[in-house]
Amino acid sequence: MGDVDRLRLLASAIAGRTLEVAGARDGERTWTDGTTVFVESHARPAEQVRMVAVQASLVGAGSLEPGIVRQLGRGSSLARRYLAVEGHRALATNEVLPLVVRSLVDAEVAGSVGRPEDSLGVARARGAIDDPPASFGVVRPRRLLTSAERTDATAGTSDQVQGRPQHETGSRLDEDDADDADWRRAGQLVSSPVGGRGALGRLLKRMLSATREPGAGGPAGADAPGRLVRARTRRLGTVTPTSVAAGAVAPTTPFQPRGRTYPEWDVHRRRYRPDWCTVLEHAPRPQDLAPMVVPDAPAFRRPLARLGTGLDHTRRRPQGDDIDIDAAVEARVELLAGSPPGEAVYVESLRRRRDLAVLILLDTSGSAGEPGPAGRPVHHHQRSAAAALAAALHDLGDRVAVYAFNSHGRRAVHVRRVKGFDDRFDARAVLRLGGLVPGAYTRLGAAIRHGASVLEERGGTSRRLLVVLSDGFAYDHGYGGRYGEADARRALTEARRRGLGCLCLSVGAGTAPAALRRVFGTAAHATVPLPAQLPGLVGPLFRAALRSADTERRAFQRDRRTRERLELETRMTP
Repeated sequence: MGDVDRLRLLASAIAGRTLEVAGARDGERTWTDGTTVFVESHARPAEQVRMVAVQASLVGAGSLEPGIVRQLGRGSSLARRYLAVEGHRALATNEVLPLVVRSLVDAEVAGSVGRPEDSLGVARARGAIDDPPASFGVVRPRRLLTSAERTDATAGTSDQVQGRPQHETGSRLDEDDADDADWRRAGQLVSSPVGGRGALGRLLKRMLSATREPGAGGPAGADAPGRLVRARTRRLGTVTPTSVAAGAVAPTTPFQPRGRTYPEWDVHRRRYRPDWCTVLEHAPRPQDLAPMVVPDAPAFRRPLARLGTGLDHTRRRPQGDDIDIDAAVEARVELLAGSPPGEAVYVESLRRRRDLAVLILLDTSGSAGEPGPAGRPVHHHQRSAAAALAAALHDLGDRVAVYAFNSHGRRAVHVRRVKGFDDRFDARAVLRLGGLVPGAYTRLGAAIRHGASVLEERGGTSRRLLVVLSDGFAYDHGYGGRYGEADARRALTEARRRGLGCLCLSVGAGTAPAALRRVFGTAAHATVPLPAQLPGLVGPLFRAALRSADTERRAFQRDRRTRERLELETRMTP
Protein backbone atom coordinates (compact mmCIF):
# COMPACT_ATOMS: atom_id res chain seq x y z
CA MET A 1 0.00 0.00 0.00
CA GLY A 2 3.03 2.28 0.12
CA ASP A 3 3.18 2.55 -3.69
CA VAL A 4 1.18 5.74 -4.20
CA ASP A 5 2.76 6.69 -7.55
CA ARG A 6 0.07 4.60 -9.27
CA LEU A 7 -2.41 7.37 -8.36
CA ARG A 8 -0.56 10.08 -10.32
CA LEU A 9 -2.56 9.45 -13.50
CA LEU A 10 -5.86 9.60 -11.63
CA ALA A 11 -4.87 12.84 -9.89
CA SER A 12 -3.83 14.46 -13.20
CA ALA A 13 -7.05 13.41 -14.90
CA ILE A 14 -9.23 14.84 -12.12
CA ALA A 15 -7.26 18.09 -11.80
CA GLY A 16 -6.97 18.62 -15.56
CA ARG A 17 -3.22 19.23 -15.29
CA THR A 18 -0.14 17.31 -14.25
CA LEU A 19 -0.14 16.45 -10.56
CA GLU A 20 2.44 14.32 -8.80
CA VAL A 21 1.51 11.99 -5.93
CA ALA A 22 3.89 11.24 -3.08
CA GLY A 23 3.67 9.72 0.34
CA ALA A 24 3.09 12.05 3.28
CA ARG A 25 5.24 11.97 6.37
CA ASP A 26 4.29 9.66 9.21
CA GLY A 27 1.35 11.09 11.15
CA GLU A 28 0.64 13.72 8.46
CA ARG A 29 -2.82 14.18 6.95
CA THR A 30 -3.31 14.24 3.15
CA TRP A 31 -2.63 17.66 1.61
CA THR A 32 -1.39 19.30 -1.59
CA ASP A 33 0.82 22.23 -2.49
CA GLY A 34 -0.84 22.59 -5.92
CA THR A 35 1.74 20.50 -7.78
CA THR A 36 1.98 17.36 -5.63
CA VAL A 37 -0.61 15.52 -3.55
CA PHE A 38 0.92 14.10 -0.39
CA VAL A 39 -1.25 11.12 0.56
CA GLU A 40 -1.16 8.96 3.67
CA SER A 41 0.93 5.98 2.60
CA HIS A 42 -0.52 3.52 5.09
CA ALA A 43 -4.18 4.15 4.27
CA ARG A 44 -6.23 1.50 2.51
CA PRO A 45 -6.25 1.68 -1.33
CA ALA A 46 -9.88 2.81 -1.54
CA GLU A 47 -9.23 5.52 1.03
CA GLN A 48 -6.13 6.69 -0.85
CA VAL A 49 -8.22 7.07 -4.00
CA ARG A 50 -10.70 9.24 -2.09
CA MET A 51 -7.96 11.38 -0.57
CA VAL A 52 -6.24 11.99 -3.89
CA ALA A 53 -9.55 12.68 -5.67
CA VAL A 54 -10.57 15.34 -3.13
CA GLN A 55 -7.26 17.20 -3.26
CA ALA A 56 -7.07 16.97 -7.06
CA SER A 57 -10.65 18.24 -7.34
CA LEU A 58 -9.75 21.24 -5.18
CA VAL A 59 -6.86 22.01 -7.54
CA GLY A 60 -9.00 21.54 -10.65
CA ALA A 61 -11.97 23.57 -9.40
CA GLY A 62 -9.85 26.63 -8.57
CA SER A 63 -10.43 26.18 -4.83
CA LEU A 64 -6.76 26.67 -3.99
CA GLU A 65 -6.02 29.75 -6.06
CA PRO A 66 -3.65 32.21 -4.31
CA GLY A 67 -6.36 34.88 -4.01
CA ILE A 68 -8.50 32.49 -1.97
CA VAL A 69 -5.70 30.88 0.01
CA ARG A 70 -4.34 34.26 1.19
CA GLN A 71 -7.66 34.95 2.89
CA LEU A 72 -7.49 31.71 4.86
CA GLY A 73 -4.66 33.15 6.97
CA ARG A 74 -2.29 31.07 9.04
CA GLY A 75 -4.81 29.52 11.40
CA SER A 76 -6.27 26.09 10.79
CA SER A 77 -9.82 26.81 11.94
CA LEU A 78 -10.93 28.86 8.91
CA ALA A 79 -9.11 26.53 6.51
CA ARG A 80 -10.87 23.53 8.06
CA ARG A 81 -14.31 25.16 7.79
CA TYR A 82 -13.58 26.23 4.22
CA LEU A 83 -12.54 22.70 3.27
CA ALA A 84 -15.70 21.26 4.82
CA VAL A 85 -17.81 23.27 2.35
CA GLU A 86 -15.58 23.72 -0.68
CA GLY A 87 -14.57 20.05 -0.79
CA HIS A 88 -18.13 19.00 -1.60
CA ARG A 89 -18.50 21.72 -4.24
CA ALA A 90 -15.21 20.79 -5.92
CA LEU A 91 -16.16 17.11 -6.08
CA ALA A 92 -19.63 17.90 -7.45
CA THR A 93 -18.21 19.89 -10.39
CA ASN A 94 -16.00 17.03 -11.58
CA GLU A 95 -17.26 14.04 -13.52
CA VAL A 96 -13.90 12.22 -13.77
CA LEU A 97 -14.44 10.50 -10.43
CA PRO A 98 -14.34 6.76 -9.61
CA LEU A 99 -17.50 5.37 -8.08
CA VAL A 100 -15.77 4.94 -4.72
CA VAL A 101 -15.34 8.74 -4.55
CA ARG A 102 -18.80 9.93 -5.59
CA SER A 103 -20.31 8.75 -2.31
CA LEU A 104 -18.38 11.52 -0.54
CA VAL A 105 -20.41 14.31 -2.13
CA ASP A 106 -22.98 15.99 0.11
CA ALA A 107 -25.46 17.32 -2.45
CA GLU A 108 -27.03 19.79 -0.02
CA VAL A 109 -23.70 21.41 0.85
CA ALA A 110 -22.47 21.38 -2.75
CA GLY A 111 -25.67 22.95 -4.02
CA SER A 112 -25.59 25.78 -1.49
CA VAL A 113 -22.46 27.39 -3.02
CA GLY A 114 -21.45 28.11 -6.59
CA ARG A 115 -17.92 29.50 -6.29
CA PRO A 116 -14.92 29.22 -3.96
CA GLU A 117 -15.73 32.75 -2.76
CA ASP A 118 -19.15 31.52 -1.64
CA SER A 119 -17.59 28.68 0.35
CA LEU A 120 -15.20 31.14 1.98
CA GLY A 121 -18.12 33.35 2.96
CA VAL A 122 -19.92 30.41 4.56
CA ALA A 123 -16.76 29.44 6.41
CA ARG A 124 -16.36 32.97 7.79
CA ALA A 125 -19.94 33.08 9.03
CA ARG A 126 -20.77 32.06 12.57
CA GLY A 127 -22.99 29.15 11.60
CA ALA A 128 -22.19 25.62 12.67
CA ILE A 129 -20.27 23.55 10.12
CA ASP A 130 -19.49 19.86 10.51
CA ASP A 131 -15.83 18.90 10.36
CA PRO A 132 -14.74 17.62 6.93
CA PRO A 133 -14.48 13.84 6.51
CA ALA A 134 -11.06 12.31 7.10
CA SER A 135 -10.80 11.61 3.36
CA PHE A 136 -10.78 15.37 2.67
CA GLY A 137 -7.36 15.74 4.29
CA VAL A 138 -6.30 19.29 5.16
CA VAL A 139 -5.54 22.62 3.48
CA ARG A 140 -2.17 24.21 4.23
CA PRO A 141 -2.31 27.86 3.15
CA ARG A 142 1.37 28.68 3.75
CA ARG A 143 2.62 25.70 1.75
CA LEU A 144 0.23 26.54 -1.10
CA LEU A 145 1.35 30.16 -1.27
CA THR A 146 5.02 29.19 -1.19
CA SER A 147 4.48 26.75 -4.04
CA ALA A 148 2.48 29.32 -6.03
CA GLU A 149 5.23 31.90 -5.66
CA ARG A 150 7.82 29.38 -6.80
CA THR A 151 5.68 28.46 -9.81
CA ASP A 152 5.17 32.13 -10.73
CA ALA A 153 8.92 32.64 -10.70
CA THR A 154 9.51 29.81 -13.16
CA ALA A 155 6.66 28.96 -15.50
CA GLY A 156 3.65 31.09 -14.50
CA THR A 157 0.36 29.95 -13.14
CA SER A 158 -2.46 28.05 -14.80
CA ASP A 159 -6.13 27.90 -13.95
CA GLN A 160 -7.40 25.29 -16.39
CA VAL A 161 -9.90 22.69 -15.24
CA GLN A 162 -10.78 19.37 -16.84
CA GLY A 163 -14.23 17.79 -16.87
CA ARG A 164 -17.77 19.10 -16.94
CA PRO A 165 -19.82 19.93 -13.87
CA GLN A 166 -21.98 17.13 -12.74
CA HIS A 167 -23.97 16.76 -9.52
CA GLU A 168 -24.01 13.09 -8.63
CA THR A 169 -24.61 11.73 -5.16
CA GLY A 170 -24.84 8.31 -3.66
CA SER A 171 -25.20 6.67 -0.30
CA ARG A 172 -22.07 6.78 1.86
CA LEU A 173 -20.29 3.44 1.66
CA ASP A 174 -19.05 1.61 4.72
CA GLU A 175 -15.29 1.31 4.97
CA ASP A 176 -15.06 -2.46 4.70
CA ASP A 177 -13.92 -4.96 2.10
CA ALA A 178 -16.47 -3.57 -0.38
CA ASP A 179 -14.34 -0.41 -0.59
CA ASP A 180 -11.33 -2.44 -1.67
CA ALA A 181 -13.45 -4.19 -4.28
CA ASP A 182 -14.65 -0.82 -5.60
CA TRP A 183 -11.04 0.38 -5.72
CA ARG A 184 -10.00 -2.68 -7.72
CA ARG A 185 -12.78 -2.02 -10.21
CA ALA A 186 -11.81 1.65 -10.42
CA GLY A 187 -8.17 0.66 -10.86
CA GLN A 188 -9.10 -1.49 -13.84
CA LEU A 189 -10.67 1.56 -15.46
CA VAL A 190 -7.78 3.95 -15.00
CA SER A 191 -4.70 1.73 -14.83
CA SER A 192 -4.27 1.64 -18.62
CA PRO A 193 -5.84 4.74 -20.15
CA VAL A 194 -4.10 4.31 -23.50
CA GLY A 195 -6.00 1.43 -24.99
CA GLY A 196 -8.20 1.00 -21.92
CA ARG A 197 -11.67 -0.22 -22.79
CA GLY A 198 -13.51 1.34 -19.86
CA ALA A 199 -15.41 4.61 -20.14
CA LEU A 200 -12.95 6.45 -17.92
CA GLY A 201 -10.04 4.86 -19.75
CA ARG A 202 -11.33 6.16 -23.07
CA LEU A 203 -11.82 9.61 -21.56
CA LEU A 204 -8.29 9.67 -20.17
CA LYS A 205 -6.95 8.52 -23.52
CA ARG A 206 -8.49 11.55 -25.20
CA MET A 207 -7.32 13.87 -22.43
CA LEU A 208 -3.72 12.71 -22.20
CA SER A 209 -2.94 12.03 -25.87
CA ALA A 210 -0.33 14.51 -27.07
CA THR A 211 -1.99 14.99 -30.46
CA ARG A 212 -5.22 14.16 -32.16
CA GLU A 213 -5.17 10.68 -33.66
CA PRO A 214 -6.66 9.72 -37.05
CA GLY A 215 -9.95 8.06 -36.53
CA ALA A 216 -10.24 9.18 -32.93
CA GLY A 217 -10.88 12.85 -33.10
CA GLY A 218 -8.96 13.99 -36.15
CA PRO A 219 -5.28 14.19 -36.92
CA ALA A 220 -2.81 16.73 -35.76
CA GLY A 221 -3.24 18.40 -39.12
CA ALA A 222 -6.66 19.62 -38.09
CA ASP A 223 -4.93 22.78 -36.87
CA ALA A 224 -6.54 22.40 -33.49
CA PRO A 225 -4.32 22.49 -30.43
CA GLY A 226 -7.28 21.36 -28.36
CA ARG A 227 -5.10 18.92 -26.45
CA LEU A 228 -1.69 19.40 -24.89
CA VAL A 229 0.12 20.56 -28.03
CA ARG A 230 2.22 23.57 -28.94
CA ALA A 231 0.12 26.37 -30.41
CA ARG A 232 1.02 28.48 -33.41
CA THR A 233 1.01 32.26 -33.33
CA ARG A 234 -1.86 33.71 -35.34
CA ARG A 235 -2.27 37.14 -36.84
CA LEU A 236 -5.28 38.40 -34.94
CA GLY A 237 -6.81 41.63 -33.86
CA THR A 238 -6.99 40.37 -30.29
CA VAL A 239 -4.59 38.42 -28.11
CA THR A 240 -4.87 34.65 -28.53
CA PRO A 241 -4.17 32.23 -25.69
CA THR A 242 -1.04 30.15 -26.22
CA SER A 243 -0.44 26.65 -24.98
CA VAL A 244 2.63 24.88 -23.74
CA ALA A 245 4.28 21.53 -24.17
CA ALA A 246 2.87 18.30 -22.79
CA GLY A 247 3.06 18.14 -19.05
CA ALA A 248 1.50 21.56 -18.46
CA VAL A 249 -1.78 23.20 -19.35
CA ALA A 250 -2.29 26.40 -21.29
CA PRO A 251 -3.88 29.20 -19.26
CA THR A 252 -6.42 31.47 -20.82
CA THR A 253 -4.51 34.60 -21.74
CA PRO A 254 -6.01 37.67 -20.03
CA PHE A 255 -6.46 40.71 -22.20
CA GLN A 256 -8.26 44.01 -22.12
CA PRO A 257 -11.32 44.45 -24.35
CA ARG A 258 -10.32 45.77 -27.74
CA GLY A 259 -12.76 47.43 -30.06
CA ARG A 260 -13.20 46.40 -33.67
CA THR A 261 -15.39 48.42 -35.98
CA TYR A 262 -17.75 47.02 -38.57
CA PRO A 263 -20.05 48.59 -41.15
CA GLU A 264 -23.82 48.44 -40.94
CA TRP A 265 -26.28 48.13 -43.79
CA ASP A 266 -28.75 51.02 -44.08
CA VAL A 267 -31.71 49.55 -45.92
CA HIS A 268 -33.40 52.95 -46.26
CA ARG A 269 -30.47 54.56 -48.09
CA ARG A 270 -29.40 51.31 -49.74
CA ARG A 271 -25.77 51.70 -48.68
CA TYR A 272 -23.36 50.81 -45.90
CA ARG A 273 -22.49 53.00 -42.96
CA PRO A 274 -18.71 52.45 -42.71
CA ASP A 275 -17.14 51.85 -39.28
CA TRP A 276 -20.53 52.31 -37.69
CA CYS A 277 -20.52 49.64 -34.95
CA THR A 278 -17.85 48.92 -32.34
CA VAL A 279 -17.59 45.35 -31.04
CA LEU A 280 -15.83 44.82 -27.71
CA GLU A 281 -14.61 41.27 -27.21
CA HIS A 282 -14.22 40.41 -23.53
CA ALA A 283 -12.18 37.70 -21.86
CA PRO A 284 -13.99 35.43 -19.39
CA ARG A 285 -14.21 36.84 -15.86
CA PRO A 286 -13.59 34.52 -12.90
CA GLN A 287 -16.65 35.83 -11.08
CA ASP A 288 -19.01 34.98 -13.96
CA LEU A 289 -19.32 31.29 -13.13
CA ALA A 290 -22.39 29.20 -12.33
CA PRO A 291 -23.10 25.47 -12.57
CA MET A 292 -25.34 24.08 -15.28
CA VAL A 293 -26.29 20.63 -16.51
CA VAL A 294 -24.91 19.68 -19.93
CA PRO A 295 -27.55 17.85 -22.01
CA ASP A 296 -26.96 14.47 -23.60
CA ALA A 297 -24.04 15.23 -25.95
CA PRO A 298 -23.84 11.65 -27.37
CA ALA A 299 -27.23 12.17 -29.00
CA PHE A 300 -25.63 14.89 -31.14
CA ARG A 301 -22.47 12.99 -32.00
CA ARG A 302 -24.08 10.46 -34.34
CA PRO A 303 -25.65 12.99 -36.78
CA LEU A 304 -22.54 15.18 -36.64
CA ALA A 305 -19.97 12.40 -37.06
CA ARG A 306 -20.18 12.37 -40.86
CA LEU A 307 -19.84 16.13 -41.19
CA GLY A 308 -16.67 18.10 -41.66
CA THR A 309 -14.47 15.23 -42.84
CA GLY A 310 -11.59 16.03 -45.17
CA LEU A 311 -9.53 13.83 -47.48
CA ASP A 312 -6.55 12.14 -45.91
CA HIS A 313 -3.95 10.75 -48.34
CA THR A 314 -2.88 7.36 -47.01
CA ARG A 315 0.17 5.60 -48.41
CA ARG A 316 0.90 1.90 -48.87
CA ARG A 317 -2.67 0.94 -49.70
CA PRO A 318 -3.67 -2.07 -51.86
CA GLN A 319 -5.74 0.28 -54.05
CA GLY A 320 -5.93 4.00 -54.60
CA ASP A 321 -5.78 7.01 -56.88
CA ASP A 322 -2.00 7.28 -57.34
CA ILE A 323 1.20 5.29 -57.10
CA ASP A 324 3.19 5.37 -53.87
CA ILE A 325 6.68 5.77 -55.37
CA ASP A 326 8.53 4.62 -52.25
CA ALA A 327 6.38 1.52 -51.88
CA ALA A 328 6.69 0.71 -55.59
CA VAL A 329 10.50 0.98 -55.48
CA GLU A 330 10.65 -1.27 -52.43
CA ALA A 331 8.38 -3.81 -54.14
CA ARG A 332 10.65 -3.81 -57.20
CA VAL A 333 13.74 -4.34 -55.03
CA GLU A 334 12.06 -7.23 -53.25
CA LEU A 335 11.15 -8.79 -56.58
CA LEU A 336 14.74 -8.55 -57.86
CA ALA A 337 15.98 -10.01 -54.57
CA GLY A 338 13.76 -13.05 -55.05
CA SER A 339 11.23 -12.15 -52.34
CA PRO A 340 7.52 -11.85 -53.00
CA PRO A 341 6.79 -8.15 -53.54
CA GLY A 342 4.23 -6.29 -51.52
CA GLU A 343 1.00 -5.25 -53.20
CA ALA A 344 0.28 -2.13 -51.12
CA VAL A 345 1.85 0.35 -53.55
CA TYR A 346 -0.94 2.94 -53.92
CA VAL A 347 -1.94 6.23 -52.36
CA GLU A 348 -5.63 6.23 -51.41
CA SER A 349 -7.66 9.31 -50.49
CA LEU A 350 -9.84 8.46 -47.51
CA ARG A 351 -12.38 10.90 -46.11
CA ARG A 352 -11.59 10.46 -42.44
CA ARG A 353 -9.81 13.64 -41.35
CA ARG A 354 -11.84 16.11 -39.31
CA ASP A 355 -11.85 19.41 -41.16
CA LEU A 356 -14.59 21.51 -39.59
CA ALA A 357 -14.51 24.62 -37.40
CA VAL A 358 -17.75 25.77 -35.75
CA LEU A 359 -18.35 29.03 -33.90
CA ILE A 360 -21.50 29.06 -31.75
CA LEU A 361 -22.83 32.61 -31.27
CA LEU A 362 -25.28 32.77 -28.37
CA ASP A 363 -27.76 35.62 -28.02
CA THR A 364 -27.85 36.80 -24.38
CA SER A 365 -29.99 39.88 -24.86
CA GLY A 366 -32.89 40.75 -22.60
CA SER A 367 -35.49 39.24 -24.92
CA ALA A 368 -33.85 35.82 -24.42
CA GLY A 369 -34.68 36.06 -20.73
CA GLU A 370 -38.42 36.04 -21.45
CA PRO A 371 -40.31 32.75 -20.99
CA GLY A 372 -40.97 30.75 -24.14
CA PRO A 373 -43.98 28.57 -25.01
CA ALA A 374 -42.60 25.77 -22.82
CA GLY A 375 -42.63 28.07 -19.77
CA ARG A 376 -38.87 28.30 -19.21
CA PRO A 377 -36.79 31.27 -20.34
CA VAL A 378 -35.58 31.04 -23.93
CA HIS A 379 -32.04 31.64 -22.66
CA HIS A 380 -32.06 28.35 -20.74
CA HIS A 381 -33.03 26.37 -23.84
CA GLN A 382 -30.51 28.09 -26.11
CA ARG A 383 -27.72 27.81 -23.54
CA SER A 384 -28.39 24.07 -23.19
CA ALA A 385 -28.32 23.67 -26.96
CA ALA A 386 -24.99 25.54 -27.13
CA ALA A 387 -23.48 23.31 -24.44
CA ALA A 388 -24.65 20.09 -26.11
CA LEU A 389 -23.41 21.15 -29.56
CA ALA A 390 -20.05 22.31 -28.22
CA ALA A 391 -19.53 19.10 -26.24
CA ALA A 392 -20.42 16.86 -29.19
CA LEU A 393 -18.25 18.74 -31.69
CA HIS A 394 -15.33 18.88 -29.27
CA ASP A 395 -15.58 15.13 -28.62
CA LEU A 396 -15.57 14.47 -32.38
CA GLY A 397 -12.32 16.40 -32.74
CA ASP A 398 -13.70 19.47 -34.51
CA ARG A 399 -12.52 22.96 -33.67
CA VAL A 400 -15.31 24.68 -31.77
CA ALA A 401 -15.69 28.07 -30.10
CA VAL A 402 -18.57 29.55 -28.09
CA TYR A 403 -19.21 33.31 -27.87
CA ALA A 404 -22.11 35.21 -26.29
CA PHE A 405 -23.28 38.69 -27.24
CA ASN A 406 -25.59 41.58 -26.41
CA SER A 407 -25.41 45.32 -27.01
CA HIS A 408 -25.93 48.82 -25.59
CA GLY A 409 -26.02 50.90 -28.75
CA ARG A 410 -23.80 50.83 -31.80
CA ARG A 411 -20.65 51.76 -29.85
CA ALA A 412 -20.97 48.98 -27.27
CA VAL A 413 -21.68 45.60 -28.85
CA HIS A 414 -20.34 43.23 -26.21
CA VAL A 415 -19.08 39.80 -27.24
CA ARG A 416 -17.93 37.50 -24.44
CA ARG A 417 -15.60 34.59 -25.19
CA VAL A 418 -16.94 31.54 -23.35
CA LYS A 419 -14.62 29.12 -25.15
CA GLY A 420 -12.05 29.99 -27.77
CA PHE A 421 -10.94 27.69 -30.56
CA ASP A 422 -7.74 26.86 -28.69
CA ASP A 423 -9.43 26.41 -25.29
CA ARG A 424 -10.58 23.07 -23.95
CA PHE A 425 -14.25 22.42 -23.36
CA ASP A 426 -13.83 21.67 -19.68
CA ALA A 427 -15.62 22.37 -16.43
CA ARG A 428 -14.53 26.01 -16.40
CA ALA A 429 -15.99 26.55 -19.89
CA VAL A 430 -19.29 25.00 -18.77
CA LEU A 431 -19.30 27.21 -15.66
CA ARG A 432 -18.76 30.29 -17.86
CA LEU A 433 -21.67 29.21 -20.01
CA GLY A 434 -23.83 28.67 -16.94
CA GLY A 435 -22.89 32.13 -15.63
CA LEU A 436 -24.26 34.00 -18.64
CA VAL A 437 -27.15 36.28 -17.68
CA PRO A 438 -29.41 37.76 -20.38
CA GLY A 439 -29.74 41.52 -20.57
CA ALA A 440 -29.51 44.62 -22.81
CA TYR A 441 -30.29 44.58 -26.56
CA THR A 442 -29.55 42.69 -29.77
CA ARG A 443 -27.48 44.36 -32.49
CA LEU A 444 -27.49 41.14 -34.42
CA GLY A 445 -25.68 42.26 -37.57
CA ALA A 446 -22.55 43.48 -35.77
CA ALA A 447 -22.36 40.29 -33.69
CA ILE A 448 -22.67 38.12 -36.80
CA ARG A 449 -19.94 40.09 -38.60
CA HIS A 450 -17.61 39.76 -35.65
CA GLY A 451 -18.34 36.04 -35.28
CA ALA A 452 -17.66 35.53 -38.99
CA SER A 453 -14.36 37.41 -38.70
CA VAL A 454 -13.27 35.35 -35.69
CA LEU A 455 -14.23 32.14 -37.48
CA GLU A 456 -12.37 33.16 -40.62
CA GLU A 457 -9.22 34.26 -38.77
CA ARG A 458 -9.02 31.61 -36.06
CA GLY A 459 -10.98 28.63 -37.42
CA GLY A 460 -7.94 27.01 -39.03
CA THR A 461 -9.90 24.65 -41.31
CA SER A 462 -11.22 24.74 -44.86
CA ARG A 463 -14.84 24.14 -43.82
CA ARG A 464 -16.27 26.63 -41.34
CA LEU A 465 -19.73 27.04 -39.88
CA LEU A 466 -21.31 29.89 -37.89
CA VAL A 467 -24.20 28.75 -35.67
CA VAL A 468 -26.35 31.61 -34.35
CA LEU A 469 -28.62 30.75 -31.41
CA SER A 470 -31.12 33.60 -31.15
CA ASP A 471 -34.82 34.30 -30.88
CA GLY A 472 -34.43 36.44 -34.02
CA PHE A 473 -35.53 39.67 -32.34
CA ALA A 474 -33.08 42.29 -33.70
CA TYR A 475 -33.46 45.47 -31.66
CA ASP A 476 -31.21 48.20 -30.27
CA HIS A 477 -31.06 52.00 -30.14
CA GLY A 478 -31.81 53.10 -33.70
CA TYR A 479 -31.80 49.47 -34.75
CA GLY A 480 -35.17 47.84 -35.10
CA GLY A 481 -37.94 46.83 -37.42
CA ARG A 482 -37.05 46.62 -41.09
CA TYR A 483 -33.66 48.30 -40.54
CA GLY A 484 -32.38 45.70 -38.03
CA GLU A 485 -33.81 42.75 -39.94
CA ALA A 486 -32.18 43.87 -43.19
CA ASP A 487 -28.79 44.41 -41.54
CA ALA A 488 -28.80 40.94 -39.92
CA ARG A 489 -29.87 39.38 -43.20
CA ARG A 490 -27.12 41.26 -45.03
CA ALA A 491 -24.46 40.18 -42.50
CA LEU A 492 -25.38 36.53 -43.03
CA THR A 493 -25.16 36.96 -46.80
CA GLU A 494 -21.70 38.54 -46.46
CA ALA A 495 -20.49 35.58 -44.38
CA ARG A 496 -21.82 33.02 -46.86
CA ARG A 497 -20.17 34.81 -49.76
CA ARG A 498 -16.87 34.41 -47.91
CA GLY A 499 -17.41 30.65 -47.82
CA LEU A 500 -18.74 30.38 -44.27
CA GLY A 501 -21.75 28.22 -43.57
CA CYS A 502 -24.45 29.95 -41.54
CA LEU A 503 -27.07 28.18 -39.44
CA CYS A 504 -29.57 30.11 -37.33
CA LEU A 505 -31.49 28.26 -34.63
CA SER A 506 -34.29 29.57 -32.47
CA VAL A 507 -34.59 27.08 -29.60
CA GLY A 508 -37.47 27.33 -27.16
CA ALA A 509 -38.73 30.66 -28.55
CA GLY A 510 -42.15 31.39 -29.97
CA THR A 511 -40.93 33.55 -32.87
CA ALA A 512 -43.11 33.16 -35.95
CA PRO A 513 -41.44 31.50 -38.98
CA ALA A 514 -42.21 34.55 -41.13
CA ALA A 515 -40.35 36.80 -38.69
CA LEU A 516 -37.34 34.49 -38.73
CA ARG A 517 -37.28 34.53 -42.52
CA ARG A 518 -37.19 38.34 -42.47
CA VAL A 519 -34.15 38.27 -40.16
CA PHE A 520 -32.23 35.21 -41.38
CA GLY A 521 -33.18 35.40 -45.06
CA THR A 522 -32.08 32.44 -47.18
CA ALA A 523 -29.58 31.20 -44.59
CA ALA A 524 -30.39 27.80 -43.10
CA HIS A 525 -32.59 28.32 -40.08
CA ALA A 526 -35.12 26.45 -37.97
CA THR A 527 -37.36 26.83 -34.96
CA VAL A 528 -36.97 24.06 -32.38
CA PRO A 529 -39.41 24.04 -29.45
CA LEU A 530 -37.10 22.07 -27.11
CA PRO A 531 -33.38 21.21 -27.12
CA ALA A 532 -34.26 17.50 -26.91
CA GLN A 533 -35.70 17.72 -30.44
CA LEU A 534 -32.52 19.23 -31.90
CA PRO A 535 -30.46 16.01 -32.44
CA GLY A 536 -32.88 14.82 -35.10
CA LEU A 537 -32.52 18.06 -37.07
CA VAL A 538 -28.93 19.12 -36.56
CA GLY A 539 -27.41 16.78 -39.18
CA PRO A 540 -29.52 17.94 -42.15
CA LEU A 541 -29.30 21.56 -41.01
CA PHE A 542 -25.51 21.50 -40.79
CA ARG A 543 -25.25 19.90 -44.24
CA ALA A 544 -27.66 22.43 -45.74
CA ALA A 545 -25.72 25.34 -44.26
CA LEU A 546 -22.37 24.10 -45.57
CA ARG A 547 -23.83 23.31 -49.00
CA SER A 548 -25.50 26.72 -49.20
CA ALA A 549 -22.21 28.45 -48.36
CA ASP A 550 -20.42 26.61 -51.17
CA THR A 551 -23.17 27.53 -53.64
CA GLU A 552 -23.26 31.18 -52.55
CA ARG A 553 -19.47 31.48 -52.72
CA ARG A 554 -19.27 30.00 -56.22
CA ALA A 555 -22.09 32.24 -57.47
CA PHE A 556 -20.46 35.31 -55.96
CA GLN A 557 -17.09 34.48 -57.48
CA ARG A 558 -18.71 33.83 -60.87
CA ASP A 559 -20.52 37.17 -60.77
CA ARG A 560 -17.35 38.95 -59.73
CA ARG A 561 -15.40 37.45 -62.63
CA THR A 562 -18.19 38.48 -65.00
CA ARG A 563 -18.14 42.05 -63.70
CA GLU A 564 -14.36 42.24 -63.99
CA ARG A 565 -14.50 40.95 -67.57
CA LEU A 566 -17.18 43.48 -68.52
CA GLU A 567 -15.19 46.32 -66.94
CA LEU A 568 -12.09 45.23 -68.83
CA GLU A 569 -13.99 45.05 -72.11
CA THR A 570 -15.48 48.49 -71.47
CA ARG A 571 -12.05 50.02 -70.88
CA MET A 572 -10.64 48.39 -74.00
CA THR A 573 -13.51 49.55 -76.20
CA PRO A 574 -12.45 52.72 -78.14
